[in-house]
Amino acid sequence: MGANNRVTVQAVIQAPVEKVWRYWTEPEHITKWNQASEDWHSPWAKNDLRVGGTFVTRMEAKDGSQGFDFGGTYDLVEHHKAISYTMDDGRKVDAVFIDRGEVTEVIETFDPEGMYPVEYQQAGWQAIMDSFKRYTEAN
Repeated sequence: MGANNRVTVQAVIQAPVEKVWRYWTEPEHITKWNQASEDWHSPWAKNDLRVGGTFVTRMEAKDGSQGFDFGGTYDLVEHHKAISYTMDDGRKVDAVFIDRGEVTEVIETFDPEGMYPVEYQQAGWQAIMDSFKRYTEAN
């Protein structure tokens, strides 16, 4: 996949970058927002937030019918600014955090996989981003 095939999702979070960063990276928060729909959840997450560190989040249907581990290795960690990682399947993800005072813009760009339509993948990742926005603003 070339760089022009990458997919972007984004949100403006009504919270300062310090809070947004914490909620994005700390496992006790990740488990509260990391799902694309109400019938899925993330029962646990582990995160070693440093270059070369790894993370894994368990994503499961609430009825137990399916689930998977979403994980990768960090390539770049710039505190309160940017995170880049390589997923376990080799695809790359970049997230930037733009500090606008009382609000923070989060822009995430990822390499789509080949099985599902790009629009489907973008909708799923945007749904997770929207869930992150709701959780961060409400807590």
